[in-house]
Amino acid sequence: DLLQFLYFIVSHVTKMVRLLDMCEPLLALLPEVEKPKTKQTAQDKILWTCLSLFVFLVCCQIPVFGIRPKPGSDPFYWMRVILASNKGTLMELGISPIVTAGLIMQLLQGANIIAMDNNNAKDRKLFAGAQKLFGLIITFVEATAYVFTGMYGDVSDIGMFFCILIVGQLVFAGVICILLDELLQKGYGFGSGISLFIATSICETIIWKSFSPFTMDTGRGSEFEGAVIALFQQLLQNSNKVRALKEAFYRPHLPNIINLLATFLVFLVVIFFQGFQVKIPLQHATSKQPAPQPIKLFYTSNMPIILQTALVSNLYFISQVLYRRFPTNIFVSLLGKWEEPGVSSSGFGTHVPVSGLAYYVSPPHSFADVMDDPIHVVFYCVFIMGTCAMFSKTWIGISKQSPKDVAQQFSQQQLILVGYQNSQEHLQAHLEKYIPTAAALGGMAIGALTILGDFLGAIGSGTGILLAVSFITQYKEQLEQENSLPGILGGKKNQ
Repeated sequence: DLLQFLYFIVSHVTKMVRLLDMCEPLLALLPEVEKPKTKQTAQDKILWTCLSLFVFLVCCQIPVFGIRPKPGSDPFYWMRVILASNKGTLMELGISPIVTAGLIMQLLQGANIIAMDNNNAKDRKLFAGAQKLFGLIITFVEATAYVFTGMYGDVSDIGMFFCILIVGQLVFAGVICILLDELLQKGYGFGSGISLFIATSICETIIWKSFSPFTMDTGRGSEFEGAVIALFQQLLQNSNKVRALKEAFYRPHLPNIINLLATFLVFLVVIFFQGFQVKIPLQHATSKQPAPQPIKLFYTSNMPIILQTALVSNLYFISQVLYRRFPTNIFVSLLGKWEEPGVSSSGFGTHVPVSGLAYYVSPPHSFADVMDDPIHVVFYCVFIMGTCAMFSKTWIGISKQSPKDVAQQFSQQQLILVGYQNSQEHLQAHLEKYIPTAAALGGMAIGALTILGDFLGAIGSGTGILLAVSFITQYKEQLEQENSLPGILGGKKNQ
C-alpha cells in the first residue's frame, strides 16, 4: 500500500512538472551529432559504420594512463561480453552507460513517471537528450566508482591527481562511445553503436580463441591458446596422431576443436530459429492492397537475454566482492563461494562459483558437470528459461510493443484486418492471440538456445552467440531495406 501511494504521488507530480521539461535547459550544453543534411547512400553508411568501429577498436587497445592494477581476478569479467568492454583500456566502461541509461529511461517511461508523446517530435528529441544526459552522469559515476573502489590500485598509491586524470580519461572515452552510437542512430551509418560494438566484441572473442598465438603453461607443457593453432601444434609435436587429435578435440581449460564446432552448430541453430514467424493478414484500408505484417518468434529480439545476463552479472559481481571481504559469513556463502582455477580459457585470475546461488545460476562447463550435479542443471535451466520468458513478456509493455500499442500503430498506418471492418478493437483482439504467446515462447526459446550453447561449450558462450547472430541479422535486414545488398555483392540494384 505504501509503495502504491508513493507511485501515485510520483506519477502525479511528474505529470504536473515533466522531467523532460526540467532537463531541457541542460541539453543545450551537451555535445551533439547533427543529422545529415542529405540522404546518405549505402556506401556512405558503410564508410561511417566502419569508421565508428575503427575508433571503438582503437580505444579498446589504448591503456588508461596512471593506473596501478593489483594482480587478481576481474570482478567484471562476467559482464564484459554484453558491455563490449576491455579491462584496463579507455573502453573499460564499454557501452554500460548507454545500456543502463536506455533501460532505466524505458522503465521510467513505461511506468509513466516520464510523460511523453511519441508522436511529438519535440518530446522525442527531449527524451533522446535526457537519455544522453543520464548516460553521461552514469559514465561519471561509474568511472569514479572504478577508481575509488581500488580497481586500478590503492588511491593513496595512485595519488589524487592521477585519480582525477583516470576519471577524466574514462569520462572522455564514454563521451566518444555515446557520440559514436548517436552518429549511427541519426542515419550516418547502419544500426546503433550498441549492436555494432557488442557483435564485434563477441566475434573478436571467437576469432581470438580460435587462432590466438599466445602460449599458456597448463601443467602439461606450453600450449597455444587458439584451438586451431593448438590442433596443428599437437599434430606436429605428437607422434601418435590419434592421441594428438584427442588432445586437440577434448583438451580441458583451454579452447578446443569441439568448442569451435559447437560454436558453428549454435550459430546455425540460432539462424534457423530466426526465420520462425506468423504473418498477420492486413491490408490498406483505402487501396485494399495486401500488407501482411510478421510476428516473429523472437518478438522482443535479444532484450530478454540482455536483461537476464545483466541480472546474473551483477549478482556475480556483488557475490565476489562480498566473498572477498567476508568469506566466513554464512549469508555471503549462501550467495556464493568462489575459487580460482589454475588456468582457464579466459586466462589466469578468473574466479568461478563453486557453491551458493551464484553457482546454481552459472552454466555447467561440460557434460561431466551435468552428470556430477543434475540438480544444478535443472535449477539453471528453469532459471534461464523462466527469467527470459518473464523479461520478454514484461518488455512488450515497457517498449510499447503490446497488442494495444501495435494495434494503434497499425491503425495510424491505415492497416486493417482482411475481412474485418476498420476497427482497432478487432485488430487488438486478433493480436492478443499471437503477441503474448510469441513473447513468452520466444523468451523461452532464447533461454533454451543459450543453454544449448553453454552445454556444448561454444566459444563466446550461448548468450554471446545469440547476441551476435541477432545483431548481424538486424544489419542484414537493414541492408536489404536500403536495397543495397545486391549492389555491394556485385549485383544490380533494383530501380
